[in-house]
Amino acid sequence: MLNSIKNIFKSLDKVVWKRIGLVSVALLILGAIFAGGFYLGRGKNKALADGNRILAYSEDAANAGDAASDAETIDFNLYWQVWDSLKTEYVDKNKVKDQDLFYGSLKGLAAAAGDPYTVFMDPKELQEFSNDLAGTFEGIGAEVGMRNDVTTIISPLDDMPAQKAGIRAGDKIYAVDGVSTLGLTVNEVVKKIRGPKDTKVVLTIIRDKEKPRDITVTRSIIVVHSVKTEMRADGIYVIRVSNFNDDTEDLFNQAVNNILLKDPRGIILDLRNNPGGYLETAVNMASEWIEAGPIVAEQFNGNRRNEYPSNGRARLKNIPTVVLVNEGSASASEILAGALRDYKKATIVGETTYGKGSVQSLSDLPGGSALKVTIAKWLTPAGDFINDKGLTPNVEVIMTTEDIDNDIDPQFNKAVEILKGKK
Repeated sequence: MLNSIKNIFKSLDKVVWKRIGLVSVALLILGAIFAGGFYLGRGKNKALADGNRILAYSEDAANAGDAASDAETIDFNLYWQVWDSLKTEYVDKNKVKDQDLFYGSLKGLAAAAGDPYTVFMDPKELQEFSNDLAGTFEGIGAEVGMRNDVTTIISPLDDMPAQKAGIRAGDKIYAVDGVSTLGLTVNEVVKKIRGPKDTKVVLTIIRDKEKPRDITVTRSIIVVHSVKTEMRADGIYVIRVSNFNDDTEDLFNQAVNNILLKDPRGIILDLRNNPGGYLETAVNMASEWIEAGPIVAEQFNGNRRNEYPSNGRARLKNIPTVVLVNEGSASASEILAGALRDYKKATIVGETTYGKGSVQSLSDLPGGSALKVTIAKWLTPAGDFINDKGLTPNVEVIMTTEDIDNDIDPQFNKAVEILKGKK
């Protein structure tokens, strides 16, 4: 096994890369690793490979002067010295598997980039990742991300265990089953929270400036239908999109067909607590309002840029629309809302969005593993970088704790008010 791994550093081969604009928060649904924005890729990538083991690198980076200079100072004997020490000196060395050491080193390699969205996924993690996109998994039904080095709830999914237990967007997770999460990665926290259905997990959270509280959540099988619709008696058609998954585009297309039949006075597109997903889905949805022009642009290193244009359908372009967003609206949600805002096809109502404006690529590697790497930042059609700052709504409406406790939705009410005011 040791010789096989060492051969990784001696042989070059090509590997097929799938490019994904991981426009989801790459946040982790607490039951599996969630991400999206898949698209087939471009560019030159090679890999150091041997059998089912692979170490990927960027050809452009490898050819860069700085990278070459750095490589000359690296002594890979240090890697093998550490490897050999663990294999011979670790107190429980018989319990340590070569595969675990190897995957662990690749995870550390990815983590060294210092980017929470750049990760190596072993086969089990990749399978969980894929399950998320299918919309079915076990867990508590919430997306999380890292904010100020604290694992934070980005959005609890509607009608799922986390929401039913009282978990809210913005809650900071300081412990899981009494064990501190400080210093842990998002992946590590997720592993602590995940578990079989009907089992319980206790999250210690801090909400705003309140004292820590324990919230017990019973895990369940999470089945997510990403689009829900309602034709209200007042003639307003409501589309709630929880994420941009495998089923989203078909369900949204059904909604558009229904809208064309019912001819509503206006549309409320609710993207609150939507962490993102497939890039193409966001582009195609925006294209139902936008007839021509770019929906989103990617900014790569070296100032290279790639634009995604409207597909020109624009079947909803003449219907007044309000988009609802909040701090749980991220990535693909921000792309869609930002495009409709910039083209003045909708009024954005709610709170400043999450601000996940980076794009990732996903490479399927031999042995069932994968590498996800941040490759670009994205811009709205007007050239607005939203990363870390989010989108500011046209009409700010804050949802307070009192509103939530009393089941009042001032953001939705404002959207209805705006649409009723349009002639």
